[in-house]
Amino acid sequence: MGMDYDGATAAPRTKVLIADDHPLVLAGIRRTLERSDDIDVIGEASSAEQVLALIERRRPEVILLDLHMPGAVGSDLIANIHRDWPEVKTVVLSANDDRRSIDSALQAGASAYIVKSVNPVDLPSVIRQVAGGAIFHAPSTAPATAPPSSAPVGPDLTERELTILRAIASGATTSAISRDLWVSEHTIKFHLTNIYRKLGVTNRAGAVRYAIENGLTE
Repeated sequence: MGMDYDGATAAPRTKVLIADDHPLVLAGIRRTLERSDDIDVIGEASSAEQVLALIERRRPEVILLDLHMPGAVGSDLIANIHRDWPEVKTVVLSANDDRRSIDSALQAGASAYIVKSVNPVDLPSVIRQVAGGAIFHAPSTAPATAPPSSAPVGPDLTERELTILRAIASGATTSAISRDLWVSEHTIKFHLTNIYRKLGVTNRAGAVRYAIENGLTE
């Protein structure tokens, strides 16, 4: 059965629901997050049914979700959450780091995808970024920037992705880019996720650095 946690807080805190079917993983994540003054763990779930029930009852802002939960296919559960509670951000925490799993989760509506080998001390930062609107894939082993290579730069970038990369390199915000391209901020963030993955970086700063070092800026 899912577990609720109650308790008033003196200052605004990000409400987080942890979902994993391994009790030791749940306990470890909870201990890590409870060390942060700005994060409030409001419940635990070990099945898809419990996840949905606790979202309805407690309305978390962020869900830290194992991709393989009993009772549902991971991407289906994410899509369900994204459809019924679009304000709730989902962070996938998975043992898998293959492209198909990552793409499936992000396309279903996940805001971030990180692997379980990530340093636990980085979890609060991920949650803060996601609560603030960031969408990204943060692998545990990818280098901060792409390694030097004589191969063509960014061969997999689409024209739209290259346009967005140049825009962020010029200092444009996500909202500004969305207005210029006449698309939603969510769409821009999704493109940024793909750009980060293709360039082998984990955030906007890494992508900008890559663009500058490899002559991709205008």
